[in-house]
Amino acid sequence: MNESSYLDELLASRATGSRRAIEPCTVVIFGASGDLTARKLIPALYHLALEKALPTPYRIIGFARREKTDDSFRAELLEALTKFSRTKPVNQAVWQSFAANLHYCQADISEAAGYERLKQLINSASEEKLKTNLLFYLATNPSQFGEIAGNLSQVGLLEKCEAGGCMQRLVVEKPFGHDLPSAQQLNAELIRHAHENQIFRIDHYLGKETVQNILTFRFSNGIFENLWTRDSVDHVQITVAEKLGVGSRGGYYEESGAMRDMIQNHVLQVLSLVAMEPPVSLEAEAVRDEKVKLLKSVRPMTPADIARNVVRGQYFAGEVDGEARPAYRSEPKVSPKSNVETFVAIKLWIDNWRWSGVPFYVRTGKNLPVSASEVRVQFKPAPNILYGAKSDIHLDPNSLTLRLQPNEGIALRFNGKVPGGGTKLQPVRMQFSYDTEFGAYTPEAYERLLLEAIAGDATLFIRRDEVETAWSIVDSIRNAWTDKPLTNREFYLAGTWGPTASDDLLATEGREWKHPQPQK
Repeated sequence: MNESSYLDELLASRATGSRRAIEPCTVVIFGASGDLTARKLIPALYHLALEKALPTPYRIIGFARREKTDDSFRAELLEALTKFSRTKPVNQAVWQSFAANLHYCQADISEAAGYERLKQLINSASEEKLKTNLLFYLATNPSQFGEIAGNLSQVGLLEKCEAGGCMQRLVVEKPFGHDLPSAQQLNAELIRHAHENQIFRIDHYLGKETVQNILTFRFSNGIFENLWTRDSVDHVQITVAEKLGVGSRGGYYEESGAMRDMIQNHVLQVLSLVAMEPPVSLEAEAVRDEKVKLLKSVRPMTPADIARNVVRGQYFAGEVDGEARPAYRSEPKVSPKSNVETFVAIKLWIDNWRWSGVPFYVRTGKNLPVSASEVRVQFKPAPNILYGAKSDIHLDPNSLTLRLQPNEGIALRFNGKVPGGGTKLQPVRMQFSYDTEFGAYTPEAYERLLLEAIAGDATLFIRRDEVETAWSIVDSIRNAWTDKPLTNREFYLAGTWGPTASDDLLATEGREWKHPQPQK
């Protein structure tokens, strides 16, 4: 069996849903009174129960400081589920069965006695595996991750063990640190109490079906993988655009900005999947090895490189779809003199054999004309010998667009002859749509991620060295902005595609941004 056939077989196996057996387990959610639990975690777990994807038996325990009984906790979650479930109405029979497995443990995160009560609650289960197979979901502030892990270890609920030694896992939410030193410190705190294979760092972007499909598209279709090199590709554009402004998140955004909020995680994750080398298998570590190699191949930038290849921006008052939007500096909890970036565009170079000389342009921003995420692979133009030699014919270079959201799909753009006399050419698209091909049903990202965490498959989670490598890329750019106020050229009107400097980033080399089109 050749390498291509072997990889196709592995992909087919994974596509059919094969994964390691899921054993009965107890899921403990820290921060169970929070917004994430109500909006995402409980709806995701309910839908897994609805689809009979959860192990039998299972338990879900909420851990938070507010006083609640099991019944009041269940009532609150039913109200949230009624509001946030992706399927309505709530199936009452499934809910009753699901709710019977919901329990609540009231305690403060720093209260040692609370972990003893949690241990007693876990050990009250009749099934032995519910006492030992434990998944701890830390939906809390990252500054509390280390303390929670330490307290779990202190009462014997978390044991540091090698792969296969036990099923005690930590799932931690982003932001995973706010720079490289803080990420390293946070990693060190967790590693004191858990082995790296027990830590599942979550980025919900990796749970999206369209993001997962990048690997399938690349490595199960030989025709495209053969084009995925410097020989055929002129450049690559990655756009993660948001139509909304900062709104009520001004306090958070003042600390993060677009670099920390989007580039360090979502954008670099997509970049690594688009550009990585084929893994030797689809096992978690093989895939994550290649992602890390790719990120380490991103060329470091000097201050001069950053000045040439990085554009930041901040929106001022404008309109989006006819709706007035305030300037960022006028948003709640934002400094009127803030220099925080709400837009970033970067030209990156990947110094490896496959991508030598091919620029990768990435951008993200708030208050842009549409909300959309897509990858555009722009191929090199055809030689101007035949059609291109005629002055009245314009040849568009071929391109391949992976639309991650919305209107999820893949489009191949090529030139075709317009019917009739003459040789008039026109760009046309060959399009694949997820909705058309597979129907409108698409699981929420958290459903897939929770199921993979319960199964112990870390493929869709981020490894320690991956987090730290991504931070090293972002920190070098952010450090160059220290004490540098925004210039007039770096502001952009809300409802436009960012500052003019973003267009110049491509225009200097005869290229232009291809903007995602609004959803129809």
